[in-house]
Amino acid sequence: MSTRIAGHLLVECLVAQGVTHAFGVPGESYLAVLDGFHLHRDQIRFIINRQEGGAAFMAEAHGKLTGRPGVCFVTRGPGATNASIGVHTAFQDSTPMVLFVGDVASDTRDREAFQEVDYLSFFGPSTKGFAKRVERIDDARRIPEYVARAFATAMNGRPGPVVLVLPEDMLTQVVAAHAGTGVLPQALPRVEAVEAWTDPGSLRTLREMLLKAERPFVIAGGGGWTVQAAQALQRFAENWKLPVGNAFRFQDTFDNHHPLYAGDVGIGINPRLAARIKDSDLILAIGPRLGEMTSGGYTLLEVPKPRQKLVHIHASAEELNRVYQADLAINATMNAAARSLEVLDAPVAVAWDAWTQACHADYLANLEPQILPGDIDMPAIVATLQKHLPADAVLTNGAGNFASWMHRFYRHHGLAKGFKTQLAPTNGAMGYGVPAGIAAAIATGRLAFTIAGDGDFLMNGQELATATQYGAKTIIVLLNNGMFGTIRMHQEREYPQHVTGTQLKNPDFVALACAYGYAGVRITRTAEFEAELLAALDRPQGTLIEVMLDPEVISTRGTLSAITQNALKHLQQKE
Repeated sequence: MSTRIAGHLLVECLVAQGVTHAFGVPGESYLAVLDGFHLHRDQIRFIINRQEGGAAFMAEAHGKLTGRPGVCFVTRGPGATNASIGVHTAFQDSTPMVLFVGDVASDTRDREAFQEVDYLSFFGPSTKGFAKRVERIDDARRIPEYVARAFATAMNGRPGPVVLVLPEDMLTQVVAAHAGTGVLPQALPRVEAVEAWTDPGSLRTLREMLLKAERPFVIAGGGGWTVQAAQALQRFAENWKLPVGNAFRFQDTFDNHHPLYAGDVGIGINPRLAARIKDSDLILAIGPRLGEMTSGGYTLLEVPKPRQKLVHIHASAEELNRVYQADLAINATMNAAARSLEVLDAPVAVAWDAWTQACHADYLANLEPQILPGDIDMPAIVATLQKHLPADAVLTNGAGNFASWMHRFYRHHGLAKGFKTQLAPTNGAMGYGVPAGIAAAIATGRLAFTIAGDGDFLMNGQELATATQYGAKTIIVLLNNGMFGTIRMHQEREYPQHVTGTQLKNPDFVALACAYGYAGVRITRTAEFEAELLAALDRPQGTLIEVMLDPEVISTRGTLSAITQNALKHLQQKE
């Protein structure tokens, strides 16, 4: 071929980067790219979504699973703004992702043309924005350069999202061979993430700090972890007999079955674990940015200088000392950091053996549930899931109190055993779980399980049509309590008995699931769940199991009425 159009070249660049799936909603602004997907359909698959928010969530989930940028295509204006929720999730979750936006033609730009948006202003970039980088491709011959840079930016340092804007007329340009050489612009080779290694001096200092410690604690999480890095982290913890907690919604970073595991450091944290972190004299934060949820609203570690000695290891130099002033800040990627730590010379005995054992005992004690009212025993349901779901199942959820049942009671085998098993939004985005589970089923072929709330499910339930279209089997447990439960809980704490804006009139979820091609069942008692789960595991298509949950069962630790009565008591004391 002496010529080809730019849209085809763009798809060839994606293939060269190893992209196997792109998620999106079609738009007339990038028809030339869609034609490229048709041309290269044996190498890359375009997954048709029903709404751009679902597409962006699927791309973000794909990035979490693979460590390579998830790819999403949307059209201009409304398409891009709908997709912004997935970009924000990728940013706060440190997930590599590239969003391609078909844009207005070059000759209509800056006139507020149909659906025109200033993407640089809208998407950032900054530590308070959406994207790490936002660029427009105006010259079709430079497509390979821009795509390779987008993938490198998305993966290097703190992983995150990049936005590439594609003018409609640019995509239809004929990309001709160079006049002198006769060579067509070609896709650049696959980009790999750059490793940043720890320096020997920092490792010596870290070892000295460990030897002086009495109550050390590791918090692991964030983006950029691989199977090899997780295994190296486990060996480091074993060598030094260190208790390890996983950062908020990175619960598969360290094996939950391991005797060194101390629990998840996030929303609804075990009170004993919170006390342990506050009482620690040395925190090793390996990977997380120590955001608001992992830090307990910046209370477990005080801002800007924690009471505990803090060693913060992060892939981005810009993240270090940005919020917390560390006693030792180490700029290193997770694979490099963990491999350096696993060979850090450990003493024969450590002073904190009893401390480590007590941390794990606290975790095991937290697995014992409180007695709560109603005919549905959620800890028993989670135990049934633990019993029957395969160890490599991908578990997904959106945002809401419903997720706390899995966070507290489900034990992830995790990356060290070979598989990433948790997809969950650290930015608290509702509607994430359903599309993330579908993306996992499409990308891995492994069983995908989603727990959702009634409000959460209705944010992106339309993507069940996508699942059915592509034969992506997922199992969804939908907890129906007829309200936005998390907000109602906070409402009762702050404004008891003033119920406004949190009640839900729901559809028939079973009938809705069936309409999309899923099997749908409803249970009202715990004893009904196991048989329905086994049937769902055997069924070729996806299944939605609606669980009618008593509104009183608002959290894993207490009831809604108890929260209300406690709030009323405090109000009376103030009067």
